[in-house]
Amino acid sequence: MAHLIVFANEKGGSGKSTTAVHTAVALATAGRSVAAIDLDARQRTLARYFENRIETERRLQTRLVTPRYETIDSIDPADVENRIDTLANEVDFLIIDTPGRDDPLARASIVRSDTLVTPINDSFVDLDLIGQVDPEKYTIRKPSFYAELIWEARKTRARHDGGTVDWVVLRNRLQHVEARNMRRVAGALNELSKRVGFRVIPGLSERVIYRELFPKGLTLLDIEHLGEVGIGHIAARQELREMVSGLALPAPQLAMAG
Repeated sequence: MAHLIVFANEKGGSGKSTTAVHTAVALATAGRSVAAIDLDARQRTLARYFENRIETERRLQTRLVTPRYETIDSIDPADVENRIDTLANEVDFLIIDTPGRDDPLARASIVRSDTLVTPINDSFVDLDLIGQVDPEKYTIRKPSFYAELIWEARKTRARHDGGTVDWVVLRNRLQHVEARNMRRVAGALNELSKRVGFRVIPGLSERVIYRELFPKGLTLLDIEHLGEVGIGHIAARQELREMVSGLALPAPQLAMAG
């Protein structure tokens, strides 16, 4: 059965679709069979990213490693579960990008996930999604609604088939955030991770490069197609490598060329 990686966050602007696409391409580049599902039929960010990638492949008359992908337009969670069952027998990894809101399809996929990735930006606004912070001590008062939702989903998964959900909070760094605030966010995250049960790994920095990649559907693994490559590209690609490594996905060992 495929290892199911679900990218979920009820707050938009966290880099969810960007990290989902880069993870999918990284796995495919490493020689694994990958399928991706976009559950947000309105935004379709993941699907549009791959459509742009295919168009660039045609325009440049080159070969770009692109996973299988599809968008599910149904609003019935049973349709999502049926599609997961089908694809899980055909690929090594199944990646699902969920809508940036509380959604029945997202809940259905979270319950089925093996690895649940929640990207958040280095801010207390994003942290509030999973934990309420004391305004003076910057300590965690209590887990938020979303953390409780994930807790229930993990219990449901355990009752269903005895499986576990590895919840990973992906900490994307905002370059304009001052150091003291970053330390406070880090401290609150570490405290909450012990109470709720998730892992914190480094994510991606807020770089112009990521926004520029989308129209062409390219990723940081497509260095040879990016034109002029600077130090920022190399640093960003290293971040990506560290992020994929931090997900601790099943063997064989994932290695990215270049």
